[in-house]
Parts: sequence; structure tokens; C-alpha cells
Amino acid sequence: MDQPAATISAARTMAEDTQALELAVIVPTYKEAENVLTLINRLRDVLRALRFEIIVVDDNSPDGTADRVRQLAISDPRIRCLERIGRRGLSSACIEGLMATSAPCAAIIDGDLQHDERLLPKMLATLREQNLEIVVGSRYAHGGGTDQWDETRLRASQLATRISRYATRVELTDPLSGFFMIRTDVLRQLAPRLSGVGFKILLDIFASAPGPLKHAEIPYTFRSRTQGQSKLDSRVALEFLELLLDKSVGRYGIPAKFVMFGLVGSTGVIVHIAVLAFCFQILTMSFATAQILATGTAMTFNFFLNNVFTHYDRRLGGWGLLWGWMSFCAASSVGAVANVGVAVYLYQAYDTFWLASAIAGILVGVVWNYAITSIFTWQRRG
Repeated sequence: MDQPAATISAARTMAEDTQALELAVIVPTYKEAENVLTLINRLRDVLRALRFEIIVVDDNSPDGTADRVRQLAISDPRIRCLERIGRRGLSSACIEGLMATSAPCAAIIDGDLQHDERLLPKMLATLREQNLEIVVGSRYAHGGGTDQWDETRLRASQLATRISRYATRVELTDPLSGFFMIRTDVLRQLAPRLSGVGFKILLDIFASAPGPLKHAEIPYTFRSRTQGQSKLDSRVALEFLELLLDKSVGRYGIPAKFVMFGLVGSTGVIVHIAVLAFCFQILTMSFATAQILATGTAMTFNFFLNNVFTHYDRRLGGWGLLWGWMSFCAASSVGAVANVGVAVYLYQAYDTFWLASAIAGILVGVVWNYAITSIFTWQRRG
């Protein structure tokens, strides 16, 4: 006698559930050919009791990282390689990897072997048993450590951690950790809010959440790199600053890069006054000549500082510097005219207090300069 349709359906559902994916491990990589295969083999070993997949998100590494992963994936369908062309960034790579899996839980782990992959089963068990949204591997929780870091790097990391906690109100011992596990339904809800800037995806997640995330921290010791090169450089610091600005002033609709542009502009005012005083008071040039030299110097100073600081991710070089400087000066000249025009108009037409008129003119000039130079001077390249 045939089984009832409902019984057959239930049996099929149970069979499918036993094969359901439990965990995805996202590994963002750039030039990690020397480490990635070792990491994958370690992951397969520690996760052998689980149904898992490994997604390596590679930013078109010139050392063949993606090719090595694909070669391994031919014989193991649990391994996937997502290679990105024309874009870079650890945070954005993590987001794309997390959005690419159907697993209910996903872990982020670096491809340089510095995170302790042996903690992953414990992190998953903690996430499930305590009904949490995220579990963080912490270097600074009791029992954690940083192996052989020198005093300078340790102090810099601890300072960045304190700044992060203060600026974003994230209650973690290690908000800058790159090793964590999250429920993917939570991540998908937060994804539209994420900035995807820089290396600190965990900080981005916590600072973007509308309310506190249910979390736990598990201590681990951060290992020293043995193969490959560290990615820590000045760009990392600038990306960190932009992320903090985005998650603080950005919540009020003010772009982080606009704030950075404004900071550069304020230093340009100091340069302008210093050059003007030197030329007019010491070299006894005419005021008009001194003003022209001061204006040109300040514009040039602002251009090069913005190229290094504000638009570090679109930095110009070679002949592009000449074109960039010319377009920046042209935009700034128009901005200066708009500045004066608005200030004079408000003062004369509405009898506005002179200081308020001046500030309004400055704001118009800064907004104009930022918008135009972002489009023409530092246009985003593929």
C-alpha cells in the first residue's frame, strides 16, 4: 500500500535537512597564493563534522591566488572562488562573499593564517546555543593575545580600538577584529546600511545596526605572519578614518569625504595666510601680487593634500597630476567667485550679519569645489 503523500513529503524534507548547508567560511584574499591552500586544508580538517562551504573572494591577485583555489575546487565542490575584477577592498569583498552564500551562518577569516581556524566549531556552537546574532574572535578579551607584536603596533591597535568604541559606541573588547561569525539573515538586513570602506568590516556591521547586536566574544591569539606580505600601510589608516567619519557624521547625511575635503581646506587657509604675510610684510610685495601668490600656493597645497588624503583611493600620478592640478585650480577659482558672490548678495540684499554672510559664502564655495573636483579631478576609474 502506498504511503500517504504527506508522509512522503515529510520524509523528503527530513532527508534534505540532513544535507542542508550549516556554515560558510568567507576568505577575502589579495596576493595570498603562499597561504590560501594551507588555510583551506586546515579548514577542511577542523570543519569535517559540519556541512560547510568555503568561498574565497579574491581581488584579482597578480600572484595567481584565484587560480590555485580554482584548481583545488575542481575536486572539491565545497570550495568556490569569487574573483573580482576592477575593484579592491577587504570589507566589500567580505560583503560580497557573505551575500553569495545560502548557509544560515557564515564566518570571516583572513587568508594569511593569522586567525585561529580551530575556533570555528566553538563559534558556531556558541552562536546556536546562546541564540546570538554574531560571535567575535577577540585578541583583547581575557585569554586572548597578539603573539609577537612590537610595542608600537600594539599601542597603535589599542588606540584605534579605543577611538572606535568611543566614536561608534560599539561595546566590544576588539571591534576591529577581522575574525567573526554572523547569522546571514542578520547580515542581509544590514547590507544596505554598510559602507564597505576599508578593512574593518566588523566595526562597519556593529555601527550600522539600528540597535545592539546579540553577541559574544571568544578569546584567541593572533598569529604572526610567516608567508607573504602584510597589507598594513598608510591607506589602511585613511580607510579607517573614513569609516569612522562615515559612521559618525555620516549618519546625519554628511559624506565622510566631504569632511576630509573640508579639513584639507582649513589647512589651506593657514597656508594662504602664511604666504600672504611673508610676501606682503617681509618681501614688501604689493598686496595684489602677494594675494595672487598666496592663492596659487594654497590651491596647489590643497590639491596635493587632497590627492594623498581625501581621495587616496583615486590618487592621481604621472601626467594625471598636471591635469588634476589644472582642473582643481579651475574649479577652485569658480568656487571662490561663488563664495564672494553669495556672501556679498546676502549681506547687501538681506542686511545679513557680515559673519553669517561670510560663512554662507564659504560653505557654497566648499560644496562647489568638493562636488566639481570629485567629478572631474578625481573621477572614479574602473
